[in-house]
Formats: sequence, C-alpha cells, structure tokens
Amino acid sequence: MIKLLPLLLMLGLAFPAMAESRRSLLDSDPDVVYLDEHLDQPIELRVIKAAPIFSDKEGKRNLGTVSANQKVTLEAMTDRAYRVSAKTGGNKVKGWVAPWAFASKDPNFVENLRKLYERQLEVGKLIAENKAAIGMTVEEVEKALGAPTKTKARQTEKGRSGSWEFIDYEEVSHYNYVRDPRTGRVFRQLSHVTREEKGKTIIEFEDEVVTAIEQSENRGGGAVKIVVPPVVFVW
Repeated sequence: MIKLLPLLLMLGLAFPAMAESRRSLLDSDPDVVYLDEHLDQPIELRVIKAAPIFSDKEGKRNLGTVSANQKVTLEAMTDRAYRVSAKTGGNKVKGWVAPWAFASKDPNFVENLRKLYERQLEVGKLIAENKAAIGMTVEEVEKALGAPTKTKARQTEKGRSGSWEFIDYEEVSHYNYVRDPRTGRVFRQLSHVTREEKGKTIIEFEDEVVTAIEQSENRGGGAVKIVVPPVVFVW
C-alpha cells in the first residue's frame, strides 16, 4: 500500500515547480508582452460580447466562456490575442481572448495597445542587445546598459531631467626596464596598473524619457536608434 503522507508531500513539492516551469516558458515567449513590466497601473477592459477563453494564445485548449458585461484585467498581449484575468463559470481563470470581445473607456485603446505591443517588442530586442535608444525610459536604459557610472539630475514639478554617463574602463599595465647588475641582462618589470577610459555613452533625458544619446566611436558611434516614446493610457 502506498503511504498517503509521502505521496502528498511529493505532489506538494512537484506542483509548484510545474507551475513555475509553465510560467517561465510563457515568460520566455518572444511574441508575448507582459504589461506589468511596462505599466504602473493595470488596464481594465469591459467584455462587450461573450467569447471563448483559451489556456494558450493559439486558441487550442478552451477554458470556457467569458460572459458579457464583466470587467477583466489585461495581463499580457500578442498581436492577435489578450491574456486576461476573468471569471467564467463562477471561477477565476487566466487565459487568452480575442480583442473583439472587449471595450474600454478610451476609444483609442485598441490602437494604443497595438502601439504599446510593437514598442515593447522593439525595446525588448534593444535591451537584449545591450543598446539604448532615444524614446526609451531611463528604467529601460538601466536594464540595457546597467547602472550608470555618473549621474546628473534636476527635479522640477514637471518631472526629472538630466544625464547619465556610462564609461568603459580598461586596465593598462605599465612596465619599467631594469638591468640585472650581475648578468647585465635587461628585463621588463611591472611598475603599476591604471584604469583608463576606453569608451563613453552619455544619455540625456527629460521626464524620465531619453531625448539624446552621445557615444564615443569605440563604443558604437554611428546612427542612434529611435523608438516610439511610452504610450500614455487615460482611464
């Protein structure tokens, strides 16, 4: 006979790991933009027409139907579906629903969500490549380049502005040539090591959004990438 307690303990340990694994796989999907990473406040949508809700963005596994006239929280999106937290059959579920099922107080919410989706795909690619662009937020720049070497900021009632400097250093070894008094042979001896500037990127920003980028040639130079500034939602 299988002992119940050890079996329950095994299941209790396995289920959270399985859930975490599924979540990690979902997070790693390059076509999905998670809004909690980019918005300060959650977006609420109203269901205007009953629609099926699926566990996958491809619409292969049906979880039920979201009924009309309920509010849902938008969590993630692709170019064809929204992942929402909703109620179906008296249960709270999270799944994918077609955009046509929703409405919002903002008449331009579909267009704004499309802009947000396209922007975040582009910004995500820049962050993965450790690059900054005009139109990125300072938070996105820090994800891409790390913490700045030097900062200068000015706070006003309208917001914060200033500049960040990212400096690359390299260690340079300095040597002296010494003659051996016994043999007369000359050999090189380490004298000291210095840290010297190798390259620099200066990021200027206003109201937390990058407005200008200056790069030294050995840190990339060339044309500066420009992305759409953060999309503002009015609720």
